[in-house]
Amino acid sequence: MPAISQPSAPAAVRALSWSVGGHTVRRIDETALPAATGPWLLPGATTDVVTRTPWLRPDFADEAGVLRLASHSFAVEADGLRILVDTGIGNGKQRANPAWHNLNSDYVARLTAAGIAPETVDLVVLTHIHTDHVGWNTRLEGESWVPTFPNARYLTSRTEWDYWAGVEMEAARRQMFQDSVHPVRDAGLFDLVDVADDGTGIAPGVRLLPAPGHTPGQVTVELSSQGERALISGDSIHHPVQMGHPDLCSCVDIAPEIAARTRRRMLDSLAGTSTLLLGSHFPPPTAGRVRREGDAYRLAPTAPEGATVRG
Repeated sequence: MPAISQPSAPAAVRALSWSVGGHTVRRIDETALPAATGPWLLPGATTDVVTRTPWLRPDFADEAGVLRLASHSFAVEADGLRILVDTGIGNGKQRANPAWHNLNSDYVARLTAAGIAPETVDLVVLTHIHTDHVGWNTRLEGESWVPTFPNARYLTSRTEWDYWAGVEMEAARRQMFQDSVHPVRDAGLFDLVDVADDGTGIAPGVRLLPAPGHTPGQVTVELSSQGERALISGDSIHHPVQMGHPDLCSCVDIAPEIAARTRRRMLDSLAGTSTLLLGSHFPPPTAGRVRREGDAYRLAPTAPEGATVRG
């Protein structure tokens, strides 16, 4: 699995942000993922496939056809609520993947510098329960893992929880539940949401939509306000190359055929609309509108409203 270096905290970080009507969405960076991540995660995205998809360069792939991927969260301010969508890899976690093992990033400093201190977060939405989406659920205090967002309710779909509760997990996944999920549940902060086929609202202008395949209970997050709309992808799309090649699946999709159907259905619903797609692992510019290209799709990037903030 790919290895990663440990970046030091920068003096200033740039919080990329987008307006969705009266809502504000900020990208909270954790870390860029190493170049080896692409071939491991999306083995079908060969350099030939990537170089034959020219709109991916230079933002989403380099000239050699190497994919760019990142770990980040989206912080949403909606009608006075502060909502964090996914929590990344986390610091100091013992992980089988060397790219995630014992990470030491400045994620919390970036979140705070963007004006969102951990204690001010109201809701944490977990699109699914994978290691790189739940890590900052907790932080180490002494020898114990405690909730990073002590005043928030942590939400995931009931289908997602029931799936993991009913399968035999390998040691690495059990470790992830022990340090990043169970401490939140033990603190009484963990809530399960029954997500309807047409979506379920969790706050004004914020809905969870079912997006099965990568995991059985994965959700996307729909934001709507003042006639504008955005969709946070979760891992229904890991990288824009999957827009150009919708049947290209991840090595960690639990049900690849379902994942591909979910992705095509989602992209078809977005194509040609003004809805902003925000990719949960897309590198900057991270967001854009979906356009049709033959029997597939492409991303037309949308410039964020960036601001330099102190870390």
